[in-house]
Amino acid sequence: MQSRPLIRSVGLIGFGAFGRLIAQHLAPLTPLVVHDPRPVPGDMSGVSFGTLPQTATCDLVILAVPVAQLEPVLTFLAPHLRPGAVVADVSSVKVTPVQLMERLLPAHVSIVGTHPLFGPQSASDGIAGRKIALSRVRGDACLTLAALCRTLLGLRPHLVSPEDHDREAAVVQGLTHFIAQIVARIDPLPDRLTTVSFDKLREAIDMVRHDPPGVFQAIERDNPFAAPVRDRFLREALELAGDLDRPIALREIPESPDAA
Repeated sequence: MQSRPLIRSVGLIGFGAFGRLIAQHLAPLTPLVVHDPRPVPGDMSGVSFGTLPQTATCDLVILAVPVAQLEPVLTFLAPHLRPGAVVADVSSVKVTPVQLMERLLPAHVSIVGTHPLFGPQSASDGIAGRKIALSRVRGDACLTLAALCRTLLGLRPHLVSPEDHDREAAVVQGLTHFIAQIVARIDPLPDRLTTVSFDKLREAIDMVRHDPPGVFQAIERDNPFAAPVRDRFLREALELAGDLDRPIALREIPESPDAA
């Protein structure tokens, strides 16, 4: 039986838009070491930048890299992780990243799959009250991270299996991003005679339409449940369009109450 891990330092691998959001909220709370192969600004308060091996020596190592880059990052990271460390990803899908972490990371580290259900756009006014999904993969760190998310960051943790996460995300994210990309191709959208419902639709679309391409690819291609959801959506859309194109027979027109 492993004891609950102590998390006194955090290493963050990946300093893109979401990595910066993580750093913004964690740097005031704990020593934070960041690694990114690209040039990054070095002026964020409370953040130190180091090599990947230096980042791997932290108690908690967070992987904020695209799913397509996880395998090489994990391969390089594995030999540098200390016994008892916790590794967590923040990918938008869970089945594939969890399988990669189980296969490539040494047995002496704990693994937690996480998915913060927000991003830089939706969290522009703060993260308190936002949801985060957590999946226990290996070791006893999942409940520790859930407690830290709740007490220190004000998040609402949901414990879920990787498979159940991806089934729900295939609808929640898969359809949202898919529809957003389609509507974005219809630009320019009207902005004068709009309704409240249209304004809310456009607001939802604007939250995701400018995400990096890797996010859209991960949500739609790396989630094993996304394609069937898209297929059903398209079938339903075509059937509805067919219903609208079909002439209405007179017998289908409801009679007026005064017709008698």
